[in-house]
Amino acid sequence: MEIKELVVYEKEYPERKAVFSEFPQDMLPELKGYLENAGIPRLYCHQAEMFERAQKKENLVITTSTASGKTLGFLLPVLQEILKNPLARAIFIYPTKALAADQYRAIRPLVDYFGEDRVCAGVYDGDTPASERSRIRKNANLILTNPEMLNGAFLPNHSRYGFDFIFSNLKYVVIDELHTYRGAFGSHLANVFRRLSRICRYYRSAPQFLCSSATIANPVELASEICGQEFSRISRDGSPAGARTYRFLQPPKIKGKDGKDYGQVPSAAVASQVIVRLVEENRSFIAFAKSRRNVEVVLKEASDILEGEGCFASLANRISGYRGGYTPAERKEIENKMISGALTGLISTNALELGIDIGKVETTVLVGYPGTRASFWQQTGRAGRNGKPCCNYLILENLPFDQYVAVNPDWLFSGASENAIVDKNNLFIELAHIRAAAAELPLTLDDISVFPDLGETIPVLLKVKELNGQNGKFAWSGSVFPAGDFSLRNIDKIRYKLILKDNGREITEMDEMQAFRELHEGAVYLHDGVQYQVTQLDPETHTALAAPFQGNFYTMPVSASEIRILHSVRESEYKRTKIVFGDVNVNTIVTMYRKLQFHNHQSLGFEQLPAPLCKDIDTESTWIRIPANVARTYRRLMQIRENGKIIRNNHFEGLMYALKNAAMMVTMTEQEDIGMAMSSNAAGEQEWDPQLSGEEEIPIGGMDTLLFFY
Repeated sequence: MEIKELVVYEKEYPERKAVFSEFPQDMLPELKGYLENAGIPRLYCHQAEMFERAQKKENLVITTSTASGKTLGFLLPVLQEILKNPLARAIFIYPTKALAADQYRAIRPLVDYFGEDRVCAGVYDGDTPASERSRIRKNANLILTNPEMLNGAFLPNHSRYGFDFIFSNLKYVVIDELHTYRGAFGSHLANVFRRLSRICRYYRSAPQFLCSSATIANPVELASEICGQEFSRISRDGSPAGARTYRFLQPPKIKGKDGKDYGQVPSAAVASQVIVRLVEENRSFIAFAKSRRNVEVVLKEASDILEGEGCFASLANRISGYRGGYTPAERKEIENKMISGALTGLISTNALELGIDIGKVETTVLVGYPGTRASFWQQTGRAGRNGKPCCNYLILENLPFDQYVAVNPDWLFSGASENAIVDKNNLFIELAHIRAAAAELPLTLDDISVFPDLGETIPVLLKVKELNGQNGKFAWSGSVFPAGDFSLRNIDKIRYKLILKDNGREITEMDEMQAFRELHEGAVYLHDGVQYQVTQLDPETHTALAAPFQGNFYTMPVSASEIRILHSVRESEYKRTKIVFGDVNVNTIVTMYRKLQFHNHQSLGFEQLPAPLCKDIDTESTWIRIPANVARTYRRLMQIRENGKIIRNNHFEGLMYALKNAAMMVTMTEQEDIGMAMSSNAAGEQEWDPQLSGEEEIPIGGMDTLLFFY
């Protein structure tokens, strides 16, 4: 397979020169001295602009390109304040622990230069030892943390352990990678900041907000929604950039002996070939895959090819996976190997969209269009961070969206990035944070300005005896720790561990629904290119046992969703289509799994699980009622005969796929934020038989066909 023969589009951007500014006049001489000592005689124009406007007490969001020095941009005004006022405190919030640890390493030279008696920093997260936490609360001016710690440690304990001193002297809140806070995660964080605003008012502090974001259409609006403040934007980019090349690859068709096309070579197979070529040429890279499973499949197939090429077999250990599910120690070791040059490249999920330092990268490989322009630019922006020329490959999948990009590539380059959307007034999310806020400080009716639905929720919480009303104040009287009753990322609190059967070593940990999909009996689980087969899944102990496996296949779960409507909240009609919003119960059932061969990805058949694995949740949903004649036509087309063969076409799934992707584009939500399912409910006696060939007349009766998005 010649890579150059697969190129269907190529675009080049020329080198961009830097635009500098002199140090601002009101910058402290000792801060200028630090910069000059670090080899920075001037600032990029956006760094100088951020410093000057921060001195005017503006809340700012900076949206310059990746590797443009945004970190220094928001560090300088914070340091200016700390050097003037040693009691000042700043909280830096990062979306992941790994990024916080990485940024701490970048900040460490500052601490060494000024001395810990003047500038003290620390990472405060779930991995921080108790003694280190105490030191940070007492001494640190710069506290690096994540949303979970702010939600579960800082706010609930605001009056204890020294947090009161931090909140009383809080001058800055810095939010890095703001664009990651969208969908459910962003909605939760917006409510965390509602609670933070109450705590700060209690301690008479009014912190200033500095945010950084990848390029999105509405950074000011997103910052305002999350932080509850007015913001200004800094977008002029003064950083240099090397020449950039973008190449779109169209995988070849699979030709049968009869000369007909039978689909397209999987994008994962093409990615493996591209990666092998990059390793052989010693060109550093990151390859982005859309799922954890795809990361492992691409990694194994690329490793197999290298091992099969005698002269390059030793290069197979120069690539690695990088994704959730690896332990922090494993990820740190991988990062260090990449920085040192021991690894040529990584195959990663979007975890490496974030600015974690993994050294100089020359090439990115996107295994399928990532779903949004913002993600496309963020992922390809990981290459060329050293200002040298770079190349970015997009391998197009056999999916409608990817193929649209193939025939309309200018759409990707000429249009603006998408809007990041949060819904902080989602009742499920808001209620969780109202309960947490009540445990932090008694609620009053004045808090309706913070939580709009407070008037409706207080009577409910009084009724279930979680609030106690006294003289117009409503104090918490429920469970001890309501902030621990929910996950900011909508991750199931039930966790399963995968254990190696022979020696009891823990391989990985995941939530229950993911375990049902990936750790069911018979599943092949891949971890950094190593295969394991699950021999037992125990829902009682929340463990799965696995043994080493050498088979030439991997597995994919087969699941279905049963949806029960609980309550309709509102509805509207668009021509002959009715759209309803309300509460539903979703029961997801994993019944079997499919075996797929490595490299050619051919199906080797299905295996039934000994017993179905089921998990249900209550959630909000929008459902669409399809007109009866449209539903009838779709059903007739589901299974038709053509040249003596039965061809299956599920137009309902196609419609759901299109609507879900449109919703993801509009809202910039993640793949897992939106579920979809179809349900047919027959009001009459006749029901649709899915086994009909399509030639028979299909009775429609009083059947409703509903498409659910939840």
